[in-house]
Amino acid sequence: MATATTPTIGFIGLGNMGSGMTRNLQASGFPLVVTDIRRESADHVIAGGAVWADSAADVAAASDIVITMLPTPRHVDEVVNGERGILAGIANGGTWIDMSTSVPEVAARVREVEAARGLHILDAPVSGMSVGAASGMLQIFVGGDADDVLRVRPVLEAMGDPERILHVGGHGAGYAVKLMINQLWFSHLVATAEVLAVGAKAGVDLAVLRDSLIASPANSTFVERDVLSILEHGDYDEGFAVALACKDLGLSADLAAAVGVDAPLSGLVKDLYQTARERYGDRAGEMTPFALYEDAIGHQLRL
Repeated sequence: MATATTPTIGFIGLGNMGSGMTRNLQASGFPLVVTDIRRESADHVIAGGAVWADSAADVAAASDIVITMLPTPRHVDEVVNGERGILAGIANGGTWIDMSTSVPEVAARVREVEAARGLHILDAPVSGMSVGAASGMLQIFVGGDADDVLRVRPVLEAMGDPERILHVGGHGAGYAVKLMINQLWFSHLVATAEVLAVGAKAGVDLAVLRDSLIASPANSTFVERDVLSILEHGDYDEGFAVALACKDLGLSADLAAAVGVDAPLSGLVKDLYQTARERYGDRAGEMTPFALYEDAIGHQLRL
């Protein structure tokens, strides 16, 4: 392992997000030990000096801080609790940061079952997509003890925008904040698509309608900026698949149910996303629910 001032980082999950995050950790001088289900996904960091490990347990045993960046809570559970999982290798008093978009249950169970081991556990999901991961400008929402957040902040700053690394509360708060951000963004998309489709069908010029929305109390970042990828370029953002959006919306619904809040609007958005997934396929972009409204009015919405 590295010195106390430069910890060795174990990183598990080198997909679209993890590949960029590990590059930036390496560029910031952190030694890396990595693993993934695809050995070739680590080639870029191994060429820069990272060490490959055959299991999550081996990663944890060779690291000061273990980071997971995985698709679903099920994957996190398997990587942490499996026969050759993190818990089989991590030292007592070790640190695990889960940066996956997930729910609190897996980490909460580890804290409860492994309480005697003195593990330091943080949830730190991110926003910014693969572009932010590659540029090292992710927004990071951290849940956990303040002392732990302060200690690992240099590691987080290697992957994220220092001004947008937020300690949002205790254990589980990071997961909750990320899921609520996703839920609201997807809801903005559906609402914007519906308003633009109805207005355009009613004969209002699309550019005039959007300018009017921007000038009104109904303005949002989505109306002002994000929707332009569709209106100007016909880009429904295939960098993040609609299947993954449906997964995130499912996690949001699970969280609402877990805390006992009826969330009917979120349910409608989830259903519309599932309809788009069924119509356009799993690999269609996260903004393809917009196309449901375009199909309904018989033409694409373009400036």
